[in-house]
Amino acid sequence: MAKPAPTDAVLFAGLSCVAGVACRHLLRGTRVPYTVALLLLGLAVGSLEFGTSLPLGALGSAIRLWADIDPDLLLAVFLPPLLFEGSFSMDSHQIKKCMVQMLFLAGPGVIISTFCIGYALKLTFPYEWSWQTSLLLGAVLSATDPVAVVASLKELGTSRKLSTIIEGESMMNDGASVVLYQLFYKMVLGWHLKWGDIFKFLTEATVGALGLGIAFGIVSVYLLGFMHHDPEINLALTLSVSYICYFTAQEVADSSGILTVVTLGMVFAAVGRTTFKGNCQQSLHNFWEGTAYIANTLIFILSGVIMAKGFFCSDNIAKAGSSWGYLFLLYVFTQVARALVVVILYPLLQYFGYGLSWKEAVMVFWSGLRGAVALSMALSIKDASSATPYISSETGNLFLFLTAGTVFLTLVVNGSTAQFLLSLFGMDELSEMEKLTLDHTKYKMMDVTLEACENLQNDDLGPFDWCAVKSYMMSLNKMDLEGVHPHSVSTRSSNLAKINLQATRVCFLRAAQAAYKRMLDDGWVTQITAYLLMGSVDNAMDLVSREPLCDWKGLKVHIDFRNDYRCFGIRIFPQKMVNYLTLKKLKFACIACSAFLRAHKIARRKIHEYMGESNIIANVISESEAEEKEARKLLEDILLAFPEVLQIVRTSQVTYSLLNDLEDYIQNLGKDGVLEDKLSLHLHELVQSDYKKLLRSPPRIKVPTARDVIRQHPCLGILPYEVRQALENSVKEIVKPQGMVLSEKGCLPRSLFLIANGLVKSEVRCPNSPHGLCATFPEGCIMGLYELLSGKNYFCDLTSDTVVLCYVIEVKVLLPLVRSIPEVKNILWQECIVVLAKLLLPQEFEKTSIPDLRTFLLERSSMITYIAGEAVEIWNESVGFLLEGFLRTPDLPSVAVESPAVLLPSQESPNSSTPEAPGSIVPGFPHYGSRYQVEEIATIAHVDLSGWCF
Repeated sequence: MAKPAPTDAVLFAGLSCVAGVACRHLLRGTRVPYTVALLLLGLAVGSLEFGTSLPLGALGSAIRLWADIDPDLLLAVFLPPLLFEGSFSMDSHQIKKCMVQMLFLAGPGVIISTFCIGYALKLTFPYEWSWQTSLLLGAVLSATDPVAVVASLKELGTSRKLSTIIEGESMMNDGASVVLYQLFYKMVLGWHLKWGDIFKFLTEATVGALGLGIAFGIVSVYLLGFMHHDPEINLALTLSVSYICYFTAQEVADSSGILTVVTLGMVFAAVGRTTFKGNCQQSLHNFWEGTAYIANTLIFILSGVIMAKGFFCSDNIAKAGSSWGYLFLLYVFTQVARALVVVILYPLLQYFGYGLSWKEAVMVFWSGLRGAVALSMALSIKDASSATPYISSETGNLFLFLTAGTVFLTLVVNGSTAQFLLSLFGMDELSEMEKLTLDHTKYKMMDVTLEACENLQNDDLGPFDWCAVKSYMMSLNKMDLEGVHPHSVSTRSSNLAKINLQATRVCFLRAAQAAYKRMLDDGWVTQITAYLLMGSVDNAMDLVSREPLCDWKGLKVHIDFRNDYRCFGIRIFPQKMVNYLTLKKLKFACIACSAFLRAHKIARRKIHEYMGESNIIANVISESEAEEKEARKLLEDILLAFPEVLQIVRTSQVTYSLLNDLEDYIQNLGKDGVLEDKLSLHLHELVQSDYKKLLRSPPRIKVPTARDVIRQHPCLGILPYEVRQALENSVKEIVKPQGMVLSEKGCLPRSLFLIANGLVKSEVRCPNSPHGLCATFPEGCIMGLYELLSGKNYFCDLTSDTVVLCYVIEVKVLLPLVRSIPEVKNILWQECIVVLAKLLLPQEFEKTSIPDLRTFLLERSSMITYIAGEAVEIWNESVGFLLEGFLRTPDLPSVAVESPAVLLPSQESPNSSTPEAPGSIVPGFPHYGSRYQVEEIATIAHVDLSGWCF
């Protein structure tokens, strides 16, 4: 036979694709699996070349070229795109929920199967193989092949949960099976491995593969973040990275290349729906589906050719009747081993994830197909048998024959009957919830059709035959023209009403998730925010049968960043980094809350348009409105504390919106023929450059500097120059989330807090009253001044009522300046009165803003220092603030009034005053009386309230 030309290989690839198209078209609508048909076609073609003497010419040469392909090259060419497409197309939420189940089947399951098959081979087969050789074939036949399983599941239409478990296990357990294959192969070759060596080998091969896949995925996603709306780059990068990471793992790192690619695909599946936007995501999925279709066609036909070669070129092994008998016995062993795996692991599979019913467990057992991966490993052993004395040529041929036969039987028997099992168990039928959704959609389709028909009848283009139109619309002929709204019959059965409610919740959540996707495409939310928003919807859809709408519950965990602050707020992190991360999380909370509110508003409108009016719709809408309350409150708090955050968020959103409008406008001009393609491309590139500019340098939160805050402050700005300089050089910027403690009562004063953004709450606990004093202080207030000037401990608790940006002034810096410059102390006492008035007289000054209160006190107050023995008089329409010292009242000389305290004239009604026990010292509360006796030096600020309206 003449040497085949290398170019003949192209003929096999081209004819295989044509045969695949023909099979797909002819088998559409039948129950014959497409993959089984391709396998049989390849087996027939291979049988013609290797089992007969028919001259096939160039086609025969092409068949031999492909049949002699190196097994490692076979996997390296076909598996990366197939595995990446399979894992990339999986639902990320389903992966997370079913991950534990997949790991059990892919880890312990493969080990159990390997030892069961190896033990059966050693005891029943007459080939006198060693334990290592028997276990080697057990490892080859233990893993369910991802190529075969993925291709079959896409045709069967199984549920998402079952498809995820079977498909994920088939891809992940290849890592375990190949590793076990390599381990036992080394043992067959005479390697003596200790337990430590085995553990090291297994760890490097599996954990290393996971690490490489995650690393390649993170880097690739990061690079794609800079490629805005560029489908060609997305396609090229994802294709290249799948091959590069496979080669790196398999050839460089000695890890499982297949497990690395699967991990890479799962990383893309987790973040892909937010990384790829709009048409880019659709084009990427279309590309990978097409690539996987071509690769599947080639690899299944090629598998059939390799099987035929194994049957007819195996040194008369295939001609021996006993070999066929042992082949069928081996098929039984593989099925029994698979059944034992499912039975042993069933309690765990039933407990984790979504659980697993006995019917689904049967499908997991029956879906254990073998394919190209097992064939390639058997081919590797056959090729090695001619180069090593440890594996005989007969053993190599037996491995290929038995593996090829097992692959054929599992694909033909299991693959062909899987659809029958699904039908037998009723697993290919729609659920009650899906039936209700389908019925309602049909009801709406009829409404839309009748409305469109009425509009068409009223146009000026002439009449048409409605009956003829109906004859072509077979989907409508089965519908009742007088259909009834599905929700109107829900009252007949409580179970039906419950299912209707669940279906409506799912419909609402899907509408919200679609709104998040549109917001991502329009640039209203970031990729990370969209990922978390859509993840919260996925979690809520899992709970529709047990809880009302609860997507906010899942989102709130990520928005409430007090726990995050406690983690990165520890002292090992620089304060600037803590502030940056806190403000960034604040921006995320603002975007997430606004997106949540907008998505729920859109979903309520969509569900109302789709389903109309009913009690069930009203219930779901009320659940949505209840969900909104907490989100709206959080957003209002953020806007109150940091309006700058809303400003930058809105700036980004408006910029994206305008750029999207420009993009659409340019595309419409091109479609309408107004612009040539060259001009449209030029304008498109200009807009893309603006997109990239916004992506690389988005608007940032402009935090006011300490210098600006101090110089613009009404009190600090009038301090002497040297004092301001000292403050500007020593202040520290801190950001505190809501509910964090700034200072506690009784602690030594170490810092002053100048509030730049947000609200701070101050509380005074009353020792003789169940009620305390509480006030909220906005930006511009200086907390801790009283303690600095009086030298006392903190007399109140200070906490952040919202996210707070404040500047910390160290007491040790300011105190020497206060003592050396009397002017400074007087200015700070004036500012201190503002805080005391707001805190100690909340009812009188509650509605007064801080700037107005500061102006009023500056005009109406005067500070007087009294010496011991002097009398203090509080006149009508006035109030006094005891800043320093002790006073006694003539009526109760045993009671000392301690600073800080409020002194009110005796004409005021003392209903709210606190009872004062003899011999007690009472600070902070209103005291009523016209005259007081100074116990020691006292400083009192008198405020004239005449004409003041509270």
